[in-house]
Amino acid sequence: SNPFEVKVNRQKFNILGRKTKNDVGLPGVSQSKAIKKRTQTLLKEYKEREKTNVFKDKRFGEYNTKISPEEKMIRRFTLERQQNYGKKNIYNLNEDEELTHYGQSLAEIEKLNDIIDSDSDTEERGTLSAELTAAHFGGGGGLLRKKASSGQQDEEEEKPKSRKELIEEMIAKSKQEKQERQTRRESALELTEKLDNDWKEIQTLIARKTPKSERKDKEVEKPKPDEYDMIVRELGFEMKAKPSERMKTEEELAKEEQARLQKLEADRLRRMRGIDEQANKKKSSHVSADDLADGFILDKDDRCLLSYKDGKINIEEEEEEKDKEEEEEGGKEDNENEGESEEESASEDEEDGAADSHSDLESDLESEEEAAGNKEQKKHKTSENESQNVKELDPKMEAAKSELPYTFAVPESYEMFKSLLAGRTIEQQLIILERIQKCNHPSLAVGNKAKLEKLFGFLLEYIGELATLDIPELRTIDKLVLPLYDLCQMFPEAASDSIKFILRDAAHDMEEVIEVKGRATFPGLDTLIYLKITSLLFPTSDFWHPVVTPAFMYMSQLLTKCRITTLQDVIKGLFICCLFLEYVSLSRRFVPELINFLLGVIHISLPKKQAQGYTVVHPFAPVGKNSELLLVCDKKDLESWQKQNLPLSIVTRLKETSRTEMNHIRLSCLALCFDLIKKCAALYESLPSFHEIMHPVRILLTQHVPVNAHPEQMQERYRSALKELENKVKHYTPLICEKKKPVPLKQYTPKIVKVLEFGRKQGGSKKEQERKQLIQKHKRELKGAIREIRKDNQFLARMQLSEIMERDSARKRKVKELLGSLATQEGEWKAMKRKKGKN
Repeated sequence: SNPFEVKVNRQKFNILGRKTKNDVGLPGVSQSKAIKKRTQTLLKEYKEREKTNVFKDKRFGEYNTKISPEEKMIRRFTLERQQNYGKKNIYNLNEDEELTHYGQSLAEIEKLNDIIDSDSDTEERGTLSAELTAAHFGGGGGLLRKKASSGQQDEEEEKPKSRKELIEEMIAKSKQEKQERQTRRESALELTEKLDNDWKEIQTLIARKTPKSERKDKEVEKPKPDEYDMIVRELGFEMKAKPSERMKTEEELAKEEQARLQKLEADRLRRMRGIDEQANKKKSSHVSADDLADGFILDKDDRCLLSYKDGKINIEEEEEEKDKEEEEEGGKEDNENEGESEEESASEDEEDGAADSHSDLESDLESEEEAAGNKEQKKHKTSENESQNVKELDPKMEAAKSELPYTFAVPESYEMFKSLLAGRTIEQQLIILERIQKCNHPSLAVGNKAKLEKLFGFLLEYIGELATLDIPELRTIDKLVLPLYDLCQMFPEAASDSIKFILRDAAHDMEEVIEVKGRATFPGLDTLIYLKITSLLFPTSDFWHPVVTPAFMYMSQLLTKCRITTLQDVIKGLFICCLFLEYVSLSRRFVPELINFLLGVIHISLPKKQAQGYTVVHPFAPVGKNSELLLVCDKKDLESWQKQNLPLSIVTRLKETSRTEMNHIRLSCLALCFDLIKKCAALYESLPSFHEIMHPVRILLTQHVPVNAHPEQMQERYRSALKELENKVKHYTPLICEKKKPVPLKQYTPKIVKVLEFGRKQGGSKKEQERKQLIQKHKRELKGAIREIRKDNQFLARMQLSEIMERDSARKRKVKELLGSLATQEGEWKAMKRKKGKN
C-alpha cells in the first residue's frame, strides 16, 4: 500500500489498559469503495428513475385460485370505486352511479342501439351477410373475384362485377328484406288485435265475481311490504337539495320595510284626499286586429324651439309648459263640443236638403238651439256624476283619515311623544312605536341612532307616568315592555344609562328623606315597576352588572331602611321579596334581607308576645304600634277568606276598601309569605349553613304561629312551608387539614457517594443506563445517516454536473463542425467567384 494514503490517528496521552480502535486509517481506499458502491446502486437508480421496463399484473386476485370469479369482480369493483372516490365527488348530491359490466357501461348497454327485430330468424341474429363481409373486410380483392357459377351460365356472363354493382345489389337486397319484415309485422299485429277482440268477447262469459269471504282471505295472504322497500320508495320521491336564497342583511330588511311603509302612507294620503286611482287610470280602448292605426295622432308635440340668449341655450320654464298644457286641454274640450254640434247640424241639413233655400236659415237656428240644450244636459250629467263620486269617496276618505299613518318621525320631546300616544288604544300605541322604529332605523340615516336612544327615555318616562295614575294602567305597561326590550337590544348602553339615572335619583331621594326625617318610606309604584323592568331587560345572574347590581343594592336598602307602618308598605315589601327571588333564581345568591323581612312579616301577624328563640331586625320592632299589623281576630273574616292574588294596583285602592276586605288582604299577605318561605327553602338548600339561616323561621312557625285559628287553605300553605324546612337533611363536611408530605428533620449523618472511575458514564439504575446507551446509539446513527445522505447528494451533484459538461462539450463540438463546414463552403464559393471574374 502507498504510505502517503495511510492516516495515523495520534493520541495526546497514552493510557495503560485502554484499547484503541482505528489507530491507522486508509481514507483513499474507503473513499474508492464508497464511490464504487454508489455507482453500482445509487447511480443505477438515478439513470433508471423514469424508465419502466417491467409489466406488473396488478389485477386483484388474478393468480389466486382460492377466490371465485364473482368475488374477484366484486372486490375489483370496490377497489375501483375507492380509487375514483376523491375530491371530484365531494359536490355530487345523490347523483346516480355509473355501473359497468365487463368494462361496458350498463346505461349504454340498456340503450339497445343495435336492436334486431324480433321477426328475424334467431339463427341469423347478430351475423353479417357474406356480401357485407366481402365488401368491408375482404380487402378489395375479393370484390373482383368471380362468383361461383350455377354451372349452367356461359363464360361471358360470369364476368366479375364492379364495386358499384355489388353495392347496388346489396342495397336492393336490404330493401327487399326490410319490406318483407314490415309485411310480417303488420300481419302479426292484425292477428293479435283479432285475438284480443275475441278474448274480450269470451271474457264476459267467463267472468265471475268472487265472494267477499274469499276476497278477505286473499287480502290477508298479501305479504306486507318490507321496511327497506318502503324507505327506498320514500327516498325515490324525496326532493333533492336546492340552493336557497341569500339571507338579507339588517340594513336591507330595514330599507325594504321603510319603502313598504312609505308606499302605504302615500296610498292612505291619496285616499284621504279623495283621489281615486282607478279614475286616473286611462281605460284601454279596444283595438281590432284589422285596425291599421291610420288616425294615429300624437297627444302633444314634445319638441321645443332652440333659441339662444347671451350665448346660452334659452329653455322655457316647466310652469309655463304646464299652463300651456292646461289651456290646450280646455281648448280641446270646447272643440269637441263644437264638433258634436256641427255633426248634428250637418245631419239635419241632409234631412232638409229637399226644402227651399229659406229653410237653410231655419235649420241653422234649430241646430244652434239643440246644441245649447245638449250642453246644458251634459253639464247637468257631469254635476250629478261628481256628486255621486263625492258620496262614494266620503266613506273612503273618512276611513283613510281614521287610519293610523304608516310613517312617523321620532318625537323630539316628551310632550310630542305623549301627544302622539294620547287617545290611542294599546294596540294602536304598539303599532305606532313599531312603525317609528322601522321608519327610523339606525342604518337608514346618520342621526336615527340618537333619536331612537331618546325614544327609549321617553318610553320609560311614559311607563312611569302610567304607573302613577289614580288607577294605574298595568296592562298597558305590560304591553309596552316589548318595544322597550327591542330598543334595549338595539342600544344597550343608552338603555343602561337611562335606568341607572332613574335608580340613582331614587337612591338619592331616599337618602335625603332619611337625613331630614330619620326614616324612609317605600317608593311609589313607578319605581317598583322600574325594578321589575330591570330584571326583564338585563341578565340578573351575572356576578357584577352595571345596572342589576345597583338595583340589587337599592332593593336591599328598601327592605332594611323603610319603616313598615301601613298595609301598603307590607304589600310593597312582599313585592320586592318576589323580585329578589326572581333576581337570584339562577345565581342562588344568598340575600339575608329577604329572610329577615319574611321573618318580620310573620311576626307582625301574631298577637303581642315576647319574642322567644328568634330576633326581629329593623325595620320591624318586637313590640310597638305596628307590631300587630297583619293580625286578624274576626272569625267571620277568617272563615270567609279565600286565597287570591295580590295585584300591585291594590296599593292605590286600600283606602276605599271595607274592614272585611282589609282582613282578607292581610291573610293573603300571610299566605304569600308562607309561599315565599317555601321557595327560599328550595333555593338555599345547597348552602352548608341552611339550617342555621332558617332556624329562627322554623322556631317561629313551630312554636308561635296559631295554626288552628287560620282557615284550611292557610293551614295547607303553612304545613307545606314547614315540611320544606324540616325535610332538608343536615350535611356537614368535617374540617380536615390538607394532606401534605411530611418534611423530614435535618440530620447530620454524612451522605456517602460512590466514587466512580474517570471517563465512565455516571448513571443510576440499570434501566437508566440502558436508556442512556440507546440515546447515545440513536445520536450516533443519526449523525451517520446525515453524513451518508450528504455524501449521496454530493455524488449525485457530481454526476449531474458531468452530464451537463458532456452535453455542453458535444454541443460545442457540433457547432464548431458546422461553422467549419460553412467556412469551407464560403471559401469555395468565393474561389469560384474569383475564377468567373478572371474569365
